[in-house]
Amino acid sequence: MVLDRLTLWRRYASLHPGFTPAFETLSAPQTAMLPTGKHVIDGDRLFLIVGRDAGRGRQGARLESHRRYIDIQLTLAGQEEIGWLPLVDCVPTAAVGGGVDEPYDAGRDIAFHSAHPTTWLALPPGGFAIFFPDDAHAPLAGDGEIIKVVAKVALDW
Repeated sequence: MVLDRLTLWRRYASLHPGFTPAFETLSAPQTAMLPTGKHVIDGDRLFLIVGRDAGRGRQGARLESHRRYIDIQLTLAGQEEIGWLPLVDCVPTAAVGGGVDEPYDAGRDIAFHSAHPTTWLALPPGGFAIFFPDDAHAPLAGDGEIIKVVAKVALDW
């Protein structure tokens, strides 16, 4: 997991070949004006999902994980907060009470987990977080309207 400001994205470009095109797209002024929904940038390798949603608060945010895509989540407006927990800690145990609410759906590339985040990240406008497949994350834990763009970068670029 990475947390930083969009202006500093070049620090992370070497981590994955898809990060440079993803961050260049996220940094483009017209990206903030895209309508809600999915926007294909490079076929299945890179696409954006623009969301305008009400924050769910920490209690309403659900841990999710992905296998095929890396998420780069960028807040455009509002006060986003995202929970985080290593995916390995989402295994059910009597002590933690974790587990999988919804098993992995390959078509949607998502699984939902009933474990609870141990870390909460503040993502103000202009802030981004990168979540890799071993990072379970609970987006939309902030309050009020949150406008964000999620770049979905294929793991197998």
